[in-house]
Amino acid sequence: MINKLGTNIAIENVVQSKMRGRVFYLGGISSHVAVSFAFSKLYNDPSGKGYQRPVSKKRAADFADYLSTGEGALYTPILLNAGGNWEFHSYDKARPSFGRLICKQKATIMDGQHRLEGIKNYIEETGTTLNVPFLAFHYLDEDEEIRLFDTINTKAKGLGTSLSRYLNRENDDLSWVATNLILKPESPFFSKGTLTGLRTKERNITLQNLYNLVHLLTKKSALAKLSKEKKMNLALFYFNLIKELFPDEWADNTFYRMTHITCLNALAIAGNTIINENYLEKSQQPDAVKLAGKLSNLDKVDWSSIGDLKYLKGMAGSKMLAADILNCLDK
Repeated sequence: MINKLGTNIAIENVVQSKMRGRVFYLGGISSHVAVSFAFSKLYNDPSGKGYQRPVSKKRAADFADYLSTGEGALYTPILLNAGGNWEFHSYDKARPSFGRLICKQKATIMDGQHRLEGIKNYIEETGTTLNVPFLAFHYLDEDEEIRLFDTINTKAKGLGTSLSRYLNRENDDLSWVATNLILKPESPFFSKGTLTGLRTKERNITLQNLYNLVHLLTKKSALAKLSKEKKMNLALFYFNLIKELFPDEWADNTFYRMTHITCLNALAIAGNTIINENYLEKSQQPDAVKLAGKLSNLDKVDWSSIGDLKYLKGMAGSKMLAADILNCLDK
């Protein structure tokens, strides 16, 4: 298992203390041990309790370069959760908070995975040894661990809002809908969305983008009061219909701009209007036939990347395009 150690690790000269009732350990460890005594719980962990992004090789390399600048290259302690798997033994009764820490399993890294990866790169390249400071909580449950990670990164360092939405998906309806629009194979965003906010050429739509998209599609209307399941089904229906009517424009984000964020937001703003105008209250479903007929008129918009759409930027551009879309649909 990923959290197993080959053998117990003993760390000397550790200070034990408490923070708001939680026991924690403060100490330092050899870099050759530090690179293997903890692991990152990735956002897609099978437990459903993962939260870390994959390590960025560039960020790790940048930190290794920083370490190579010399003695002035200082860094903060790695923050860990020992999960109740580490034991503290004081050296003597006169100093009960100073002693030896026995690590029986790997801790999880809450903050510092790129520093550790950079340290690993540095010691492999230079053959040197560093002392790596750490602060490890004796035990946090998985939800406490996620909350602390989220707080540290959103309040202090600007964690990407996409990953924050993912972590809060069970507590926020729009975050849940946006997450499922990426994870469900039947979603038109399944092969285009990224949970962590790191875009690629193929996956150019972040979870935060989809969060905004669902908000624009449902806000200030009866749709906003729907359950999260119905909001998700509504978004699936609407954007799948557009994908089916315009498969080329949807598939190719190089030659066409339909799936660029400015245009997607425009489609969502326009969708808010036309869905509300063609919504069957009794069944709480949009009128599929009428919507399909209206959306077929989207062919009147030049979706190519070399057309006028290339000049549209931001929410102001989305609102302008949404007005044009509604004019086309009315015709």
